[in-house]
Amino acid sequence: MAPGDEDAAVSRGPRSAQARRDWGDDQSGTSILHVDMDAFYASVELVRRPALRGLPVIVGGGQRSVVLAATYEARAFGVNSAMPMARALRACPQAVVVPPDHRAYHEVSVGVMEVLGSVTALVEQVSIDEAFLDVAGARRRMGPPTVIAEHIRAQVRSQFGVTCSVGVAATKFVAKLCSEHAKPDGMLLVPKAATVDFLRTLPVGALWGVGEKTEQALARWGVTTVAEVADLDVGTLQRIIGKAAGAHLHDLAWGRDPRPVCPGHTDKSIGAETTFDTDVGDPAVVEARALELADTCAARLRRAGVVGRTVAIKVRTSDFRTLSRSCTLVTPTDVGREVFLVARRLLAGVDLRGLPVRLVGVRVEGLSRAQDAPRQPTLDEAVGGPGRRDAELAVDEVRARFGRAAIGPATTALGVDRHDRSTTTFAPVELS
Repeated sequence: MAPGDEDAAVSRGPRSAQARRDWGDDQSGTSILHVDMDAFYASVELVRRPALRGLPVIVGGGQRSVVLAATYEARAFGVNSAMPMARALRACPQAVVVPPDHRAYHEVSVGVMEVLGSVTALVEQVSIDEAFLDVAGARRRMGPPTVIAEHIRAQVRSQFGVTCSVGVAATKFVAKLCSEHAKPDGMLLVPKAATVDFLRTLPVGALWGVGEKTEQALARWGVTTVAEVADLDVGTLQRIIGKAAGAHLHDLAWGRDPRPVCPGHTDKSIGAETTFDTDVGDPAVVEARALELADTCAARLRRAGVVGRTVAIKVRTSDFRTLSRSCTLVTPTDVGREVFLVARRLLAGVDLRGLPVRLVGVRVEGLSRAQDAPRQPTLDEAVGGPGRRDAELAVDEVRARFGRAAIGPATTALGVDRHDRSTTTFAPVELS
């Protein structure tokens, strides 16, 4: 394989070996992350069929269909997504063909987006396997962008058994280029001050909006690199490819991309989940972690000024089987104690088949504004004492001033013991 061919085998986008070098560690102004799953559909299939790891695998249908995805071992033979299956099998006749399971891909995608949503609310999902994040607001809580990126990569790998590549930059355009150059299973940071130098290492095809025809038109003028686009007079560039396109490419070549990360929808649920370092067979340990997660969910609900009507739990066993259960309340809540008591009851009803637990999650759905929702007094409040919600609000204030570790574990904050009973009225349990 010639120099540079390996890069082409793992990414269909224009790449540059020089662009993959270390650009420095100055992270000021680099709050934009682009998270891109590696060979997503194929990677999900390898989790389900571990015996296929290391083999060239193609996800697709019959001879008349096209390739949905291919492992990097298959890509080394020139197989790419959207290629006709007949052509792909001629290029790599030893490939193992796996029929697609879109439901499985959707489930993993939803889970990955939940991981991203646990980092920041500013998540812009652009496809089933990629999203932009603005982590400026998460830096104080989680650290610099590269630390956040490594946290995301670790969580995705741990929870779903697949990998992702992350680009960190000052703009969406450059962050996406970084993730492409980080593939597979890597991370690349380009500091804000190094943006133009990074772009000047790339071929012109790396610019958004440069298709085959535009690339040919520029090539006729001897323009084949981003550096040459940047150095070209913008008026000349506009005469070559048009006024709007010329101005757009010139801006990109100089790293100018003011578009913010725009979440596509408001939150429909708030949740938290965790993957254990080692699979857990003790139900008491799983329950204790659910208690912490309920505490986290409730604090996020109160911070967002919303309450939820449905409590859901998710459990993933050691064989990657994912189970979910939910229960709808008559009265919506933002009280951690109530969330946990429902979650505990749901956990007790899950048949784990004797397998240890890999992941547990707690989520509150059916959100509405707290000020618009009726609230049923707890037993403590009914007899004139301080309510659980008041106690949790006090905990919120302490944590806001001194950090989350100031009060914990959740048993202290929520005042729950194993025999505690909820004062919330439940609707019939819904299993999902």
